[in-house]
Amino acid sequence: MATIRFDLPFLYGDHHVLEVRRLLSEMPGVLEVYASSCFQLVEVSYDPTLVDADAIESTLSQAGYLQDLMLPTEKGLPAYGIDEPGTFLRHTAAYTPVKQVVSFAQRVPYSGAPLWPCPGIGLLQKGDE
Repeated sequence: MATIRFDLPFLYGDHHVLEVRRLLSEMPGVLEVYASSCFQLVEVSYDPTLVDADAIESTLSQAGYLQDLMLPTEKGLPAYGIDEPGTFLRHTAAYTPVKQVVSFAQRVPYSGAPLWPCPGIGLLQKGDE
């Protein structure tokens, strides 16, 4: 028996854990799958005479779980008074009397795609009526 670990940035929800476990458990030679959305980690125990590590990695890659999760990040600058283009900041409400930020919300423009990419979940298909 051999064991291999993968860091999966796209493993951020329990529905991903279920999908990864399903994908890998269906492979002949995979004996045990530990998947954690908290640690974004998958550990696979397998029989190297029936399946190799490259096949396991290929399965995860084809499902979209091995790519980097590209999300905008804040620059760590105070949002008050910054008008720099391309700077990603949460929308903040700063009040003149106190000169402090007292609330925030995030503005995310809708681009016609899900806000969070979700491997294993494709576009919804309309069934035959």
